[in-house]
Amino acid sequence: MHVGLNASLLSLGETYRSAGIHWYIYHLLQRLPDADPGLQYTAFLHERRFRPPAGLRVSPTTWPTDTPYRRIAWEQLVAPFVFRRERLDVVHAMAFVSPILSRLPAVVTVLDLSFAKFPHTFRAANRLYLQWMTRWAVHRARQVIAISEHTRQDVISQFGLPQDRVKTVYCGVDASLRPLPRARVDAFRQKKGLPERFILFLGTIQPRKNVVRLIDAFARLARDLPDVHLVIAGGKGWFFAPVFARVQELGLTSRVHFPGYVPEGEKRWWYNAATCFCFPSTYEGFGLPPLEAMACGRAVITSNASSLPEVVGGAGLTVPPGDTPALSDALHDVLENDALREELGEKAKLRARRFTWEKTARQTANIYRLVAGRRAN
Repeated sequence: MHVGLNASLLSLGETYRSAGIHWYIYHLLQRLPDADPGLQYTAFLHERRFRPPAGLRVSPTTWPTDTPYRRIAWEQLVAPFVFRRERLDVVHAMAFVSPILSRLPAVVTVLDLSFAKFPHTFRAANRLYLQWMTRWAVHRARQVIAISEHTRQDVISQFGLPQDRVKTVYCGVDASLRPLPRARVDAFRQKKGLPERFILFLGTIQPRKNVVRLIDAFARLARDLPDVHLVIAGGKGWFFAPVFARVQELGLTSRVHFPGYVPEGEKRWWYNAATCFCFPSTYEGFGLPPLEAMACGRAVITSNASSLPEVVGGAGLTVPPGDTPALSDALHDVLENDALREELGEKAKLRARRFTWEKTARQTANIYRLVAGRRAN
């Protein structure tokens, strides 16, 4: 059976575009051949920095797909003919949208429904495209993959799909994300000029990440804990100006740091260097950063919204996303209670082991076989 993987959205550049959605695609491409060697895989992408594993054939797109308009044009106008030429049995649209003109059996991954749940946080053109095309894609797909149970229920209710058409397949965490030797972490901290104690946020800076509220929560404890800093790491997404403005308004420019985009290979060092990790997002399809921080043994504080409780389980602290005092109190408790912080860190490591990209790939390959009417491995 020949499976086509539309990975045209994959971007390995050091910008906000290389966020969770791209690492979902990347890790699946790397692990699918081993997950089910009985399948033949061809990935369609333009990212020249990607090095495919054995068992994965890459078919470069005929023109760059590094901008939305180019990618959409290739997916809708060229891809259907390329898929037919390749004699595919199943096509996996790895992020929301499949070609309208393609009639091949399709699997579609929906990573979240933020464009429907929080439309005001999107530019109008992006929102309308995703709303219309995702609806069309999931109704036509033989199977839809949701990356959390919360997202699965969102997809079913938003688009009126039958329960058995939507499967939950959780994301994983890479084995490189783990606790590191303290001496080497201290050397990294000194190299980057990081404070001894700091709260870390890592993610794209955009409205639904709730970063302004994190800054407000930090302001409440900053006077009592003068040695603690806040590090907001990640690329600028969209509508990010209020985040920087709030730091200025509160006079926290010496205590709140913006190192910018963190390359994938450096993430483990940032997680390990942090005293704790905070991710107060109002909505997530899954929430990779908290899981990655947990794998590194960090105590994690998140919101209790959307899929985040599924990821954190009982291994972290969760608070309502709109409750600034509760967030501030949770941060204070973790920062000042060494026993609590260590307990949460140990629980976090155990919890993170449940999520592997190998498991994600096996479950995804089984869905391909289901769609094609073949026996699952």
